[in-house]
Amino acid sequence: MHERERAGGSVLLTWGGGHCCALAGADPAAQAKEGVEANRSICKMLSMAAGAVVFFAVALSAATSGDTAVVEHTFIVSQVRMRHLCNDTLVTVVNGQFPGPALEATEGDTVVVHLVNQSPYGITIHWHGVKQRLTCWADGAGMITQCPIQPNTTFTYRFDVSGQEGTLWWHSHVSALRATLHGIIVIRPRSGTYPFPKPDVEVPVIIGEWWQRDLIKVDKNFSIGGSFDDNPAAATINGKLGDLYNCSGVAEDNFVLDVEPGKTYLLRLVNAALFSEYYFKVAGHKLTVVGADASYLRPFTTEVVAVAAGETIDVLMVADAPPCRYYMAALANQPPVPDPQIPVFISRGVVQYNNIPSDAQNCTEKSPLMPEMPDQHDTITTFYFHGNLTGLQQPGGGHPLLPQVRGRVDERLFLTLGKGSMCTHNKTSCKRGGSNESFEVAYINNVSFHLPETTAVLEARYYGSGVAVEQLPSMPPRAFNFTDTALIPVVPGGKMEELEPTRKATTTRRFAHNATVEVVFQSTATMQSDSNPMHLHGHDFFVLAQGHGNYDAGRDVRSYNLVDPPMKNTVQVPRLGWAAIRFVADNPGAWFLHCHFEFHIAMGMATVFEVDSGPTLETTLPPPPSDLPKCTR
Repeated sequence: MHERERAGGSVLLTWGGGHCCALAGADPAAQAKEGVEANRSICKMLSMAAGAVVFFAVALSAATSGDTAVVEHTFIVSQVRMRHLCNDTLVTVVNGQFPGPALEATEGDTVVVHLVNQSPYGITIHWHGVKQRLTCWADGAGMITQCPIQPNTTFTYRFDVSGQEGTLWWHSHVSALRATLHGIIVIRPRSGTYPFPKPDVEVPVIIGEWWQRDLIKVDKNFSIGGSFDDNPAAATINGKLGDLYNCSGVAEDNFVLDVEPGKTYLLRLVNAALFSEYYFKVAGHKLTVVGADASYLRPFTTEVVAVAAGETIDVLMVADAPPCRYYMAALANQPPVPDPQIPVFISRGVVQYNNIPSDAQNCTEKSPLMPEMPDQHDTITTFYFHGNLTGLQQPGGGHPLLPQVRGRVDERLFLTLGKGSMCTHNKTSCKRGGSNESFEVAYINNVSFHLPETTAVLEARYYGSGVAVEQLPSMPPRAFNFTDTALIPVVPGGKMEELEPTRKATTTRRFAHNATVEVVFQSTATMQSDSNPMHLHGHDFFVLAQGHGNYDAGRDVRSYNLVDPPMKNTVQVPRLGWAAIRFVADNPGAWFLHCHFEFHIAMGMATVFEVDSGPTLETTLPPPPSDLPKCTR
């Protein structure tokens, strides 16, 4: 673990930096056999990129003086072997690190990332939550904004981080490779001050999963119907599995956070997991929530934080407990039976006080204190946690877009999120209810998204040809009791069978520039009753309300928060419930909207929102960069 001094006196703790040539978690024998040459190549290329590292330091210095800067990185994607749970696993990573390197910037900076693909797969990197104002080409959504970067080729991403402060993250947006291809993005205020007590130390806490399966095959399995046998081997905190997992009786390493009594720690939580929402707690400590998805929130104190897949939450933790050792824990939740069940996933790290008194035998001889976690089937705690999020009213008034979203609404969409089935071999009719004549798909309004294969959606839009698209329906084809739990079981002759038929299409919805759009997401019980963390690229949105059961406009509009709604890029649509959002479509491009559960996106719970250019050059999508990757080499 390393300390990096920050402007304003706080310290950022980072992991893995400077150790790309001694891969953390890598098995020496396996590395010697298969990974040394690749690792040497990584280190050689990172050495060649030393100028970029020096430039990064210069950029940070410039930020302290109030000037904008260019923050430059080189990301080298390769495969290395890492050893956990008595197994060597070939994983795809950036710069030999899991999680990948932190990307730090100051609001208003320009970010330049040179990606060198030494892996055998086509790769893109999505900068999750970055607004990408007029830089849709750099959004990194595979086959939506670009073709993948082919093996042994390079591509440079360029974008600004303006109008955002807080925690975001980056990850691969091709197949399920983001399980190991991800890292944190930290955007600090240009003023150097936060709208909450200044933390002494900033700590990335990335909740993820450790997979011992071929992630390309995992994604393929779900795209053709799903298999709940495809599960991770463990949960992780900052790449560490934690001591609940062991290899032949030897416990896996914990992530350890050393703290000093009285100091304040800003924990930047990221849920990078493919499958699950996580509850996070630290024994003996309260957490004050101050931000989410790089937007400030009205602070509130809690003992438990719920972090949806794809979501980021910023919390303050004061080291005010008796000096000792305490577990931090991350527990995955899931809906109860009759939904298909996956194993319980939990990881834990250690908060360890410095200078523990020598007579504190309970601290030195016993295991750290473990927090009492919610039940794995508890989906009410997350509902109330997310319902507590409200936007922070800062000096000068609220967000400049709030007056517009309080007024007119130009487009209204009611989007049902669920699962259905399609007949195998493109047949028009077949047996359903779990029959091998059909396979499961996920949908939005009964249309399962088809990802283009030869041309990215944004290129097709820009050049006027290349992808056949259909308009996303503004409402489902039929109304029914969307949250009827009798629809969950997938059985022949079941209540769900007549609702199963679904079709595939590349759907888009086009909005005029500066239109105000309201979307109501309705989770359903069709073949499952999971929550749905819905993520929109290229725009933040205001979360106006959430509820359980079926959305009723006549009743539920009255519950909308139009005073201080939280601004997010990912909304946790409750299990068997709904969430309403509004946003201003003011960023031209083609923006992916999808569930952040990997099995849902692979099965088709996605669409594309297209936003027209405005009347001026400053509101017009520029042409693509000259080095934009091609789908074929």
